[in-house]
Amino acid sequence: MSVLLVLAEQAASPVCTTPTECAGQGVDTFLGTPERVWASVAALVALGGVVIGWLALRSARRGGGRRGAVVALVAGVIGGLNGAVKLAVADGGLGTGNGVFGAALALALGLAGAVLGRLALVRSRRVELSG
Repeated sequence: MSVLLVLAEQAASPVCTTPTECAGQGVDTFLGTPERVWASVAALVALGGVVIGWLALRSARRGGGRRGAVVALVAGVIGGLNGAVKLAVADGGLGTGNGVFGAALALALGLAGAVLGRLALVRSRRVELSG
């Protein structure tokens, strides 16, 4: 079997929230609770904002990076807000399956991505005005 076929089968399988429920459905892997998945996706979006913001900041020195700066700013804000909302609605602590760690990570990375995006936007405007 190809790797893509295996991944497609796993993606099409029903979502389960506990390892015992996964075993009852015949699913081999337990991806986590929906709360953990939400927090993980928010952290990945925020991490994308940090990476894009860093690249935009580096290219802003050479007169480019304006589009990347805006993308980083938006991704940072979206990831950070999702992390903050997830932290606000979490009814347990670390290790309870509520995605608290991922939400805190998303909040921190989202703030960093937004700051990097804003810095890159300011630098790209400054280079644009002086050039």
